[in-house]
Amino acid sequence: MTKKLPKITALITTFNEERNIGKCLESVKWADELLIVDSFSTDKTVEICEQYGAKVLQRKYKYAADQKNWTIPQAKNPWIILLDADEVAEASMKEEVEQLLEGDMKYTAYWIRRKNYFLGKRVRFCGWQNDRVIRFFKRDFHKYEDKMVHEEIEQKGEIGKMKSVFFHHTAVDIGFYTEKIERYANYSAQEIFMKKNRVNAFHLYVKPAHKFIVSYIIRGGFLDGKTGWIICKLRAKETWLKAKNAIQLLKNM
Repeated sequence: MTKKLPKITALITTFNEERNIGKCLESVKWADELLIVDSFSTDKTVEICEQYGAKVLQRKYKYAADQKNWTIPQAKNPWIILLDADEVAEASMKEEVEQLLEGDMKYTAYWIRRKNYFLGKRVRFCGWQNDRVIRFFKRDFHKYEDKMVHEEIEQKGEIGKMKSVFFHHTAVDIGFYTEKIERYANYSAQEIFMKKNRVNAFHLYVKPAHKFIVSYIIRGGFLDGKTGWIICKLRAKETWLKAKNAIQLLKNM
């Protein structure tokens, strides 16, 4: 008698992702439910999602962890595979997930490695070489840390590791990525402000330089050529913007 496998929901958050969402959905169309939480897109994102038979919920966006934690309980199935719209699941993931569900399921959550692409080129260094995220997990056991940036699933016990990867297309143009780091810097500044942490010239001048040196030299960004140079400069800029915005917020207290 064939074992009846637990069902899976593929959960994706979106806002104006018509350029990416089709490839993302295509890569996980094998899931039992496709669940989208959309932040009132003005392009064809919702239309494309509906073409794939996805259930689309709409909710005003505050920050990523808030949006995802609101959506996780809406999934009708006990297991969730969660993607950002600019991610694509490797073809082998379907088979690996099925094998895990057929087994004893020792873990309630699993790390998934990401292969990152920037302006269409694979990024192998810059500190991104060990990028991984917890994205396959049991719905009722896990949620995200309440952080405005660089959020991750709260770890309860040991986390498993999957072999299949996500292909992460971080940016297709500089303008898009610049907007992204400006948004992240603003969120980070708000967190600093709420925690009333001190920010001074060290954070404004030394930390950005340190970020660049670590990313470009120590973590091998120079090996990614021109792409690595651009990424490391932008990461340093994000560090500077975070301090700059935090100082401004603290001055206005």
